[in-house]
Amino acid sequence: MGEGLSIGILGAGRVGTAVARQAIRGGHSVRIATSKPADEIRLLTEVIVPGAQAVDREALRGSDIIVAAVPLHKYRSIAADVLQGHIVIDTMNYWAPVDGVMDEFEGETSTSEVIAEFLGDVRLVKTLNHIGYGDLEVDSHAAGDPNRRALALAGDDHQAKSLVTEFIDSLGYDAIDAGPLAAGRAFENGTEIFNGRHTQDQMAALLDRRVSATPEASLDHR
Repeated sequence: MGEGLSIGILGAGRVGTAVARQAIRGGHSVRIATSKPADEIRLLTEVIVPGAQAVDREALRGSDIIVAAVPLHKYRSIAADVLQGHIVIDTMNYWAPVDGVMDEFEGETSTSEVIAEFLGDVRLVKTLNHIGYGDLEVDSHAAGDPNRRALALAGDDHQAKSLVTEFIDSLGYDAIDAGPLAAGRAFENGTEIFNGRHTQDQMAALLDRRVSATPEASLDHR
């Protein structure tokens, strides 16, 4: 990747700040916003994510990529109007014991499809949900390293997935395209992909196994 991207982070919790720090290491400019005014998170941002800029949510508009890093049970509080037309990474996971039982996530539809319907006109890509926020900053490797960890991604917009692939690579990981947004079920909470650490070849094999078990899911990683 040449010039760095402008990355917006929606959420200043452990996931959002870990992604922000790694993005800065990757050479990107980072803006962080929450539901609070920027003044209320500025000091926190300066201390926890040096180099990032605390902004109001509206100032995330125009980012190359916006990372949604809020607890899934709060997804309806996301300012969807700010995200319209943007490439958005969905890092959220459904944890019924923590989030409470949410009927919309109890069916066969992937969590990201539910999120996409709520957000509206966004170019949603699911990824970064199956690596711990602590691992994200310490498990990165240079491209070509045989021990480099792979992260799956899923989405319906090929251009959006291409840019997110470049972003994931800049963070120190191999991005493996699992296919359309519905394929994100393959790496949701509780799956083998979610529960482990996998190299590129291992991830591809797991996704192949998944599509063999559910042939209706069309995968693009091969």
